[in-house]
Amino acid sequence: MWAMLLDYDASVIEAVKRVYGDLYKAFLDALSRPGSRMYARVNTLRVTVGEVIDSLRARGISAFQDEELSEAIYFPVEGPFNIELHNYDKVVVADKYAAESVYLGSNLYIPGVIRCPNTVRSGDEVTIVTVQGLPIAKGISMINCRDVKHLRKGIAVEVVRSIYRAPKIIELPEYRAGLIYPQSLAAMYAVRVLDPRPKELVVDTCAAPGGKTGHIIEYSMGEAFVIAFDYSKRRLEEMKSEIERLKHTPFIEIWRADSRYLHIDFSWIRADKIIVDPPCTSLGVRPKLYDMKRYSDIVAASKYQIQFLRSASKILKVGGIIVYSTCTITIEENEEIIESIIKEDRCLKLVDIEFKRGSRGILTPHSYAYMRFHPHIHDTTGYFIAKLMKTC
Repeated sequence: MWAMLLDYDASVIEAVKRVYGDLYKAFLDALSRPGSRMYARVNTLRVTVGEVIDSLRARGISAFQDEELSEAIYFPVEGPFNIELHNYDKVVVADKYAAESVYLGSNLYIPGVIRCPNTVRSGDEVTIVTVQGLPIAKGISMINCRDVKHLRKGIAVEVVRSIYRAPKIIELPEYRAGLIYPQSLAAMYAVRVLDPRPKELVVDTCAAPGGKTGHIIEYSMGEAFVIAFDYSKRRLEEMKSEIERLKHTPFIEIWRADSRYLHIDFSWIRADKIIVDPPCTSLGVRPKLYDMKRYSDIVAASKYQIQFLRSASKILKVGGIIVYSTCTITIEENEEIIESIIKEDRCLKLVDIEFKRGSRGILTPHSYAYMRFHPHIHDTTGYFIAKLMKTC
């Protein structure tokens, strides 16, 4: 199945094989499926995990606390179920990102609609398909498709059956009230490894849309001094909306800046802790219904990523900590980045990560110090975390 969905050139496949060897097909196959759990982080500044779970269960929604991360809750993912295409006049095409949400049972929102035939009217049963024509859900149209080009927001199709099924998190009352934030389990470990404390100055260098920033605020009980940077205006607006929804606005400063040059533009900063979660090839993100990558994407990303670490090290206090994390699996974007920066900057030293969930690193002298998550092994997104200390 993966060969039909993933358009990767031979060199990308070789990069995957460097990590997984003969098990590379198991990894690629896992990318087309969601994990058996969908995770969210509880906003512990405002509510307890128990209160959220009780609220969900009172409405018949199965929710459980994670075994290790106390702030994490998960919902079991059901499926796969069979979705067949019968009426070709009632087909709505979703874009890649909308389709990957619909695949798990989320409603299809108007911005995610690519094609919607004029034959579809409000109340019709429709089939939602990917751009490649894969049927992923059945639902009820909430719009007349002839009007879709004039609409900007709202639900286009209310999903009633999908290949996989999990709660529609962003439609839950707990989400609207700012009590939970959808986030992968692996991503939550990045902030746990950072371990932000009250009174510390903590910098999030590639912050938008704000998942880790919010976690930093909650984990430090709103008592760390948090500065978040991102360069994308659109993503910063999304982040500000999320921060407002979570009611974290009093605990953070948000700046638009290119984080490769923080040591120049914000040279006064002397951070206790910094998180660097740079743009990457996202090869660990799942489920993927379609993805295209070339090895040149991996090379370009790695050259970009190390620049964020170089700048971060210059605004970090002696004794301070940098956590580097990505949602990709290539050695070029992970271990090799860290090995390069510690050779280049003799003041940066690797720190062993105490959490034993996940696996260690791959093919480097410091593999013992890294943390990795593998989709086909740990039933999570593919993820990498490294921890560095500034010693001089």
